Amino acid sequence: MIDNNNIIKQRKRILSPSLSLSYDEPLHIIKGRGQYLYDVEGNEFLDATNNIQHVGHCHPKVIEATLKQLKKLNTNTRYLDETILDYASLLIKKMPNKLNKVFFTNSGSESNDLALRLARNYLQNNETIVLDGAYHGHLISLIEVSPYKYNGPGGIRPPQNVHALPIPDPFRGKYCGEDSGEKYAEEMKVILKKIKKPPAFISESIMGCGGQLIPPEGFIKRAYDLVKANDGLCIADEVQIGFGRIGDVFWGFECQNVVPDIVSLGKSIGNGHPLSVVVTTEEIADRFNNGMEYFNSYGGNPVSCAIGKAVLEIIEEEELQKNAREVGIKLFKMLQDLEGKHEQIGDVRGKGLFLGVEIMEGSDHSK
Repeated sequence: MIDNNNIIKQRKRILSPSLSLSYDEPLHIIKGRGQYLYDVEGNEFLDATNNIQHVGHCHPKVIEATLKQLKKLNTNTRYLDETILDYASLLIKKMPNKLNKVFFTNSGSESNDLALRLARNYLQNNETIVLDGAYHGHLISLIEVSPYKYNGPGGIRPPQNVHALPIPDPFRGKYCGEDSGEKYAEEMKVILKKIKKPPAFISESIMGCGGQLIPPEGFIKRAYDLVKANDGLCIADEVQIGFGRIGDVFWGFECQNVVPDIVSLGKSIGNGHPLSVVVTTEEIADRFNNGMEYFNSYGGNPVSCAIGKAVLEIIEEEELQKNAREVGIKLFKMLQDLEGKHEQIGDVRGKGLFLGVEIMEGSDHSK
């Protein structure tokens, strides 16, 4: 029998202490299949927390696509190859018409960093507006625009060019209620008046680390309109909520009735394989083509693109977006039933299979 305590000791000896484990008694997972994980003792766990294996652990079609392409070719993008074109074309078909230029990267963090770089190059300034409570990645450039990190333990004040709107939480935020969207939008007006430059506004349409939080009706649309009226650009961070996870629509920004200027994709895009993407407009991409070559050694390699293509096909063939909607409705109702029975549950929210439950201290819903 493998001694988990020994593995924990080895982790402490070899790995960084800031690399955390889940649960008081960490799980020793050795296998995954579909929606289940299995530990070293053969116990089966329903995986309801993993937001990367989008079409299930060890999906046969993903494995087949990986092995087939890996046996044939895996190289950088300096050579002609149809795999990257086939996959990029499929992604573009899922996007609004104006979003038709694709950059390949390796992680959601790398995509968000590139998204900021594209926006700042186009705008010729680095003024950036974010939502309080947001998390956009672990690079220095993204910690600086992630209040979830810079306001947390070990965080430091963000640079002066980063401006945070109050978290648009209609349950217990600065402004509450379903009609609070315009009040949060007024905060955007204050920031825009202060900075006096066209900014980049980066946001999730449904906040992940902010608590599966759906902003109040009309807020995101109003915020986009205000930014664009000030000649700014809007970046949609779809790293956690894209690819049909929220059920009703394929992309989170669609549920807010907005069209961003730049979209960042990651996590679920490769079902656990290091793959991510930035999609933007021809105008922004052309402005970025200023003589400094964009090159990514591993981004867009044939194996990654073959896997990404397989994931898109599985979503369609197995009707996973429909499944997210239908199962999500049932799960949401079950969670609401629990809310009615337990006063510690303050709020149940989300869409599709992107749901959150807010647990309160005791029965005091003001905490």
